[in-house]
Amino acid sequence: MNLLYKSTRNSEKTVTASEAILKGLADDGGLFVPEYIPKLDVTMDELKGMTYQETAYAVMKQFLTDFTEEELKHCIDSAYDSKFDTEVIAPLVKVEDTYHLELFHGATIAFKDMALSILPHLLTTAARKNHVTKDIVILTATSGDTGKAALAGFADVPGTKIIVFYPKGGVSRVQELQMVTQKGENTSVVAIHGNFDNAQSGVKALFEDKELEKELSDAGYQFSSANSINIGRLVPQVVYYVYAYAKLLENEEITSGEEINVTVPTGNFGNILAAYYAKQMGVPIAKLICASNENKVLFDFFRTGVYDRNREFILTSSPSMDILISSNLERLIYTIAGQDAKKNSELMEQLKVKGSYEITPEMKERLADFEGGYATEEETKETIRTTYEKTGYVMDTHTAVAAYVCAQYRKNSGDDKKCLVASTASPYKFIHSVMSAIDEKYADVDEFELIDELSRISGTAVPKAIEEIRNADIRHTKECDADAMKDTVKEILGV
Repeated sequence: MNLLYKSTRNSEKTVTASEAILKGLADDGGLFVPEYIPKLDVTMDELKGMTYQETAYAVMKQFLTDFTEEELKHCIDSAYDSKFDTEVIAPLVKVEDTYHLELFHGATIAFKDMALSILPHLLTTAARKNHVTKDIVILTATSGDTGKAALAGFADVPGTKIIVFYPKGGVSRVQELQMVTQKGENTSVVAIHGNFDNAQSGVKALFEDKELEKELSDAGYQFSSANSINIGRLVPQVVYYVYAYAKLLENEEITSGEEINVTVPTGNFGNILAAYYAKQMGVPIAKLICASNENKVLFDFFRTGVYDRNREFILTSSPSMDILISSNLERLIYTIAGQDAKKNSELMEQLKVKGSYEITPEMKERLADFEGGYATEEETKETIRTTYEKTGYVMDTHTAVAAYVCAQYRKNSGDDKKCLVASTASPYKFIHSVMSAIDEKYADVDEFELIDELSRISGTAVPKAIEEIRNADIRHTKECDADAMKDTVKEILGV
């Protein structure tokens, strides 16, 4: 039976999985969600012997039911190949008493690769299935990682163009260089004068701009998104939580049916939502622990039931989480409202107008699976340093936020279940912050000098993604004000 998708703001109209992937965002501004979360049709004992690619097929076929077996396997095999520097794709590493799921072994050394390696293949397959004749323009806002991963995924893909907006000064030097050196005739990168929320809100406004949609259509273009709002991004993320549990079982770290906790550093909420979907599919996950940095809008939400973005925006050493508008939270709000699109729409309107909303006591009860925690800048640094001194393992700033929150949760709750930490980026990606956390003597050393030093002290090879940008030419220099994004897109597309 085909699993259909509907908007979080209108439950009446349904679309197929391929249509939802193509559109990215629903016409009413809502996000596409499946009518229900399907159950796994294989046991954990069967899964534990599977490769990453086989696991991906077992999970994704349940969600993307209008893709044929051949289509889906082609997308999976094209995505999870030699672009990753390990055959296991997402290795599990035991660090003291937690298990780090390393999601940074792809082309851009961040977890976004896990989904953005496959999205271009899903999207182009969806376009063929739906007889699309227009060029697809991928419009994306990034806090650093999505941008490069999407650019790498879509570079020179026929029938597509990609435009990425990022906040000038709001990403790491490595992140910026990865984007502005990107090759590909169909790629454009623009630095906006503002923060990530400005970029994200600007992109969302362009999707909802009917006048622009018509202008683009007349010129032979249609928008789609590579942001986490696209269901084609979210479904591949579910895979690695299923895979991780099966591997813990295979390695005899847990027994069959044993519940684990999962800690995820998150800003836009997509990565932890994927773990929630994995739990609903049947993976024995007890608590979903949402780790925030000093931009702790999600921590406050889980504590109080109030989502309030009216606060100071703080630039931290974990910039991919410097977010005050958690776009994917809308999918969870819709779920805990009992799939009530009207109630969800009301709350999203309040967020838009007032900058805040409060959920009902009944909705708050349905959040029992979630815990929130946050780490300050100092606590993040301390976690990197002490873990390195004790174990020799070096983690990036985002993973350190999760590791700290995980340890605090254990200490405060007395919950001694085994815990999986989503390790979301290579330490090489945020090298200055990581190295100066290990030892302050590195604070004034050039980022690129630190690369070889990190390799030496950690005993790990410098990733190919870093080697590539050491001497690469800058190809993208365009900048614009946050309110000029529409004109910039039109200029790039010649509309």
